[in-house]
Amino acid sequence: MITYLEVHKMKHEIVPHKKVFTVYDLSQTLHEKPNTIVKTLLVKADNMYHAVLLPAHRRLNIEATKKVLQAKKIAIAKEQEIFKNLKLKPGGLTSFGSMHKIGLVVDKGLLKSEKMLFSAGTFTASLRLKVKDVVKAEQPLIGNISSAS
Repeated sequence: MITYLEVHKMKHEIVPHKKVFTVYDLSQTLHEKPNTIVKTLLVKADNMYHAVLLPAHRRLNIEATKKVLQAKKIAIAKEQEIFKNLKLKPGGLTSFGSMHKIGLVVDKGLLKSEKMLFSAGTFTASLRLKVKDVVKAEQPLIGNISSAS
């Protein structure tokens, strides 16, 4: 992970925290507003997997995501699929699609923020990064893929 950040010249802050399993728990633990945390989901669009990033206080809009990915069928992947297809343990999915050799979709709403907390692929640490650095490094698809919770 650190090598990836250094190769892409991303200034970052590692934010250690107690073990948390949800962005809500992360928000409560670090006393951070949910709109400063990125939620990372894995979706299966037709037969391809994509990491999807959106503000933690918003919900994934499946129909909008389907349009952005130009897919006929889309679903949020289950933990078993993540392990079976990406060989990742629960919590191992990072916010960087290229690290997992999958596509990445970013909600347009994230572009309004300067720095946010991103998944570091562990339950006990997060990364504070500039959103524009992630977008520059990853070259994701960008679209309005979230709706109010």
